[in-house]
Amino acid sequence: MTVSTHSKSSRRGRPRNFDRDKALVSALGVFWRCGYEPASVGELCRVMDINPPSLYAAFGSKAELFLEAVNYYERTFWDAPWERMLREENVYDAVHNFFEESAVILTSQEVPCGCLVVLAAINVSPDSKDVYNAVKALREEGRVYFRQRLQAGKEDGQLPPETDIEGIAMTLNTLLEGMSIPAQDGISQDELKRIADQAVRLLPRP
Repeated sequence: MTVSTHSKSSRRGRPRNFDRDKALVSALGVFWRCGYEPASVGELCRVMDINPPSLYAAFGSKAELFLEAVNYYERTFWDAPWERMLREENVYDAVHNFFEESAVILTSQEVPCGCLVVLAAINVSPDSKDVYNAVKALREEGRVYFRQRLQAGKEDGQLPPETDIEGIAMTLNTLLEGMSIPAQDGISQDELKRIADQAVRLLPRP
């Protein structure tokens, strides 16, 4: 999902040879480690190797920087797995494979372990309205994707007619969000993959 941001790459004042993606990756590390609200502009500038005027010129505000970083994270790591889950013909394989792939993403060495939306933005206050609404929508989107795939499985006759689509979708999404905590605590990828076997058991058989 792409969350709304008014950031414009054409703002004046950016340093020459500015690598936007590299700056976003650096900012992601700070947001992961500190969370959105505790992350300071000073620390963000330090890791991005720019000064505050350049940060504001490039991204507009800390909120817009965060939202653009979230978009980058979602696009880079999660868009493809969601698409594969929706395209997989067998609903049981779709759920199992998605959770296995999620375990790989959440324990990846490319980024700090765990999901950015869960770990960096779970305690965003309503005062930060744009960020609060954006991350809330992202958390809800997972349930929408699960519901969509489960409904298709029900219509295909793979799931029983009485299947509680909404309840299972909410449970799967809650399980996915919860995987970020043990991932951050250092659980192994193989251990986290075991959740895939349990997740698929939530789906009733015809």
